[in-house]
Amino acid sequence: MELAFIPSPSRGVLHLGPIPLRGYAFCIIIGVFVAVWLGNKRWIARGGRAGTVADIAVWAVPFGLIGGRLYHVITDYQLYFSEGRDWVDAFKIWEGGLGIWGAIAFGAVGAWIGARRRGVPMPAYADAVAPGIALAQAIGRWGNWFNQELYGKATDLPWAVEITSSADGRVPGTYHPTFLYESLWCIGVALLVIWADRRFKLGHGRAFALYVAAYCAGRFWIEYMRVDDAHHILGLRLNNWTALFVFLLAVVYIVLSARMRPGREAVVEPGAEAPGGEAGDDDAKDAAGSEVEDADTESKDADTGSEGAGDGTVRFEKDVEDVKDGADSAKKG
Repeated sequence: MELAFIPSPSRGVLHLGPIPLRGYAFCIIIGVFVAVWLGNKRWIARGGRAGTVADIAVWAVPFGLIGGRLYHVITDYQLYFSEGRDWVDAFKIWEGGLGIWGAIAFGAVGAWIGARRRGVPMPAYADAVAPGIALAQAIGRWGNWFNQELYGKATDLPWAVEITSSADGRVPGTYHPTFLYESLWCIGVALLVIWADRRFKLGHGRAFALYVAAYCAGRFWIEYMRVDDAHHILGLRLNNWTALFVFLLAVVYIVLSARMRPGREAVVEPGAEAPGGEAGDDDAKDAAGSEVEDADTESKDADTGSEGAGDGTVRFEKDVEDVKDGADSAKKG
């Protein structure tokens, strides 16, 4: 008999008249706002302009949603294209089903487009938004709680999640709340990246790579606990292999980047003020140009003054000669 457990909501959607309010969608939306808010603060602290993160997110978020849905549909195609299934359900993103691997990959493409349009370096932008992405994932995972999905093995632990739905092959009972485990892990990843970025001044995409590596480490063991249907390769779930592969790529990137491009970008956005109130490239050039122009003006004024003084001396000498001539004439008279 379970003494305690985390109850699941009786339903994941509320209807406000004809408008459905879905818990899963709200979690995704709140996560996006938190990611943009924190990313904006970090971007400004790095010397960028306010609003740049949001402008680029306009490209990154739609790409991320499309990529996340594509990854889920492709890797779980049997849920939509097998016998007795309706392929139209593949477009019902509000019912759950976003693969983080596809979301990050496609979201990066959208961010790259937005960054090029703004003229900012993509690695610097990725470093700024990395902790926010982790927090967005932490919030978004609670959407799985609303949908009663992605839970782990059966357990009677006090923090087990109660599953009451029997749809899509679910068996009511209490299970490991893997959505909660991943949410807490993502919060830890965000704090780790913030600390490491301040301590080691991570730049050129290394803060983002640290986020990727840390997330993959946690996702590996959490994925191993899940009991939902998944493709297996050599005894491991597909997402386990994906986490392992992406983890290795992130670690290699951190090592090579630190050797090839140590330190952090001095300017992350042209024309913006750098940290400490220093002017960016364009502002520095304008200031230098103004100083040169002022120096030229002062030099011209000095030259003009010298010429004026010379004219005055010539006129004085001429007056003296006229006085002498007048005196000589008086003597002769």
